[in-house]
Amino acid sequence: MAGKKSPWGRGSGDDTAEGEAPGAPPEPTADTPPPRAPEGPRNPWVPPSREGGPEAPRRSAGIEDIFKARNARNRGGGGGGGFPRLPDRPDGKSWFPLILAGIAAVWFFLSTVHQVGPKEEGIVTTFGKYSRTIRPGVSMTLPWPIEAVTITDVTSIRRDSIPEGDVEKLMLTGDQNLVDLSYLVRWNIKDLKLYTFQIAEPDDTVKEVAEAAMRASVAEVSLTEAMGGSGRSQIEQNVRTRMQAILDAYRSGVMVQGVEIKKADPPEKVIDSFKDVLAAQQDAQSKINQAQAWAQQLTARAGGEAAAFDKVYAQYKLAPEVTRRRMYYETMERVLSQTDKTIVESPGVQTYLPLPEVKRSTPPATTEAGR
Repeated sequence: MAGKKSPWGRGSGDDTAEGEAPGAPPEPTADTPPPRAPEGPRNPWVPPSREGGPEAPRRSAGIEDIFKARNARNRGGGGGGGFPRLPDRPDGKSWFPLILAGIAAVWFFLSTVHQVGPKEEGIVTTFGKYSRTIRPGVSMTLPWPIEAVTITDVTSIRRDSIPEGDVEKLMLTGDQNLVDLSYLVRWNIKDLKLYTFQIAEPDDTVKEVAEAAMRASVAEVSLTEAMGGSGRSQIEQNVRTRMQAILDAYRSGVMVQGVEIKKADPPEKVIDSFKDVLAAQQDAQSKINQAQAWAQQLTARAGGEAAAFDKVYAQYKLAPEVTRRRMYYETMERVLSQTDKTIVESPGVQTYLPLPEVKRSTPPATTEAGR
């Protein structure tokens, strides 16, 4: 095949050096460039050759190579996942230092300037230790975490309902009866420093002290007094006094404003029987009141009769004979006026004349005709 180029070497028409086998590649010389890689698509998994040299040995791709290539594309502004890069300032510098400085300035302002409301106070702690108390207004402190501020409402009245909800709270009275009590305690903070640091759980302490004081006060009165109006007000005053004394002894920084009993009923299991007992007591009291009224009437009547007798006796001492005869006539008149007999003492007249019976037996028409 003369004149045709062979893919494995020179053509048959080319000059060959002596001693060279046909088709053998020529030896490289100083003026001859090194052999190039064959043309055609390159294997994507094989790293490219450097300076036109032969390709590196083929090897399988690792997971590290994949991620390195992806990170290189992201840093170069290419597509794919990853965080976008901030644009540079006009002078070519990054915005990151300015953003960081702005965040630090805002944090410094918020942690050093504090606005305390008119009903509030603030506790300042330095590395967790009490430093001072700040009053209403604008105050400055060192930034956190050097100093920290805790603001609390100290003026508003707090209300604790004991017990919470419809739970039954039974207490023993002085006459060994049980009463179901529910009450309301009103209090506020008197000293914020003591309230914050002296007691671990001041809110729960107030409730427990209120229950102890209420039980002690109810044990001093009877069931009727605990359920009545006057006895209830006295219990409320005693509970408030006891609570304040105990909380002051604890140095709790709490001021008790008042105690109000909302319900004072017998236990639910015996409420029907208790109502029957109350009804019987009310009936008994009604009978007692009626008896007392009747006794007062008799006493008043007896007093009036005694006063009249004293007057008659005074007249009797002045004229005994006349008074005696008058008393005799008045007595006979009072006695004979209630009988059906008529007595006549004149001579020649029948001593007994049944005029009332004749009058009853005579018809009305006959009586009018006789007239």
